[in-house]
Amino acid sequence: MLGVLVRRVVNRVVLRPTVACSVSARSYKGEASDDSRGDLIGTPLPPWIEKDGETMDIKRRRLLFQSRKRGMLENCILLSLFAKKYLNTMSETQLRQYDRLINEPTNDWDIYYWATEAQPVPNVYEGEIMDLLKEFTKNRDQEQRLDAPNLEYLDKGSQ
Repeated sequence: MLGVLVRRVVNRVVLRPTVACSVSARSYKGEASDDSRGDLIGTPLPPWIEKDGETMDIKRRRLLFQSRKRGMLENCILLSLFAKKYLNTMSETQLRQYDRLINEPTNDWDIYYWATEAQPVPNVYEGEIMDLLKEFTKNRDQEQRLDAPNLEYLDKGSQ
């Protein structure tokens, strides 16, 4: 149905057409036991495949980028600061573990909950890197972690 919205703006009347429409009732219901979650729309993602033939330098650069560009700000901050501190000293095995940890799970909240120990870590992601991430997340030195680090520290290694 087409209607007219009347609004006064500085002593003049502005007329705008409005359209009445129905609103979908799709929403998340929470973790209730009777929630079938049938109303959620899932986006299919391709399975994670380890990148073979990648040099350690290229892998570090890719993982640095992927640590900074997450689906949620909390993980962007947490993982980019973690990568800044540890990525350049990780062995090839540790890089593979980190790659799998940040790229295989399809939900960034899972990574966050595992790192903060709010939920148990699945066996496939348990290991040296997850232990290091959990310890880093505790922030025992009480560092101020409000934003991802600047990228200036990358240039210092090449000078």
